[in-house]
Amino acid sequence: MQYVAVSALSHPGLLRERNEDSLVVGPWTLCATVTESPQTLVFRLGTPLVVAVADGLGGHPGGDVASALVARRIASMGPVLDTEDTVRAVLNACNRAVYQAAEGGELAAMGTTVAGVVVQPGSLLVFNVGDSRVLAADRDGLRQVSVDDSPPLRPGQRTTSLVTQCLGGTPTYRAIHPHVTAAPVSPGDRYLICTDGLTDPLTTDLLEELVREHDDSRAAFELWKAAIEAGGPDNITLAVVRVADD
Repeated sequence: MQYVAVSALSHPGLLRERNEDSLVVGPWTLCATVTESPQTLVFRLGTPLVVAVADGLGGHPGGDVASALVARRIASMGPVLDTEDTVRAVLNACNRAVYQAAEGGELAAMGTTVAGVVVQPGSLLVFNVGDSRVLAADRDGLRQVSVDDSPPLRPGQRTTSLVTQCLGGTPTYRAIHPHVTAAPVSPGDRYLICTDGLTDPLTTDLLEELVREHDDSRAAFELWKAAIEAGGPDNITLAVVRVADD
């Protein structure tokens, strides 16, 4: 029997007044929380298991509402996310739900990014809309397997806070085109899923070093600690996912 271990935490960082990130681990969600110690959950690998982060848009009212809405809907639909088409359909439904919740009220233009994985026996689906990321850790290092929805970077520019698509985020409805890809998965595979509060202040080389040198729970803590030491400019939400045998 194989299982999936997930070590995760969510924190507002040092400069934001509140945490507008949300986290999905199987049927569980963390929304607008403050944690400094990683929580580890272990699941037997059978029905599809979804692990995802949602980052409410900063500068827009209701970012926390949008990310929580999306996280809870994805968690409730997790067991049926067994194909690329199903994942796309659920993400499109989440987009419509954000617009419906914001319609005609003070939360107009609220929005959120989302990124995550669905783990199944022998296979894995990677999905995202926006600039939250999924990175695979293997013998070749840490490589991004999600697709950033961001404008092209200028020479010398490493990150940008702008996104070219997200769930919600505009006064009137705009369709999305989710990124969804399938990949094989086997025992020993590890993934890092995170919001840009982790990837903006830290280089990929540092992320790779921390993931490589520590086990899952310690890696999650050290990643959070490094982002805080780099100024903690944004909300930080991350999950280290590992597939293993009994």
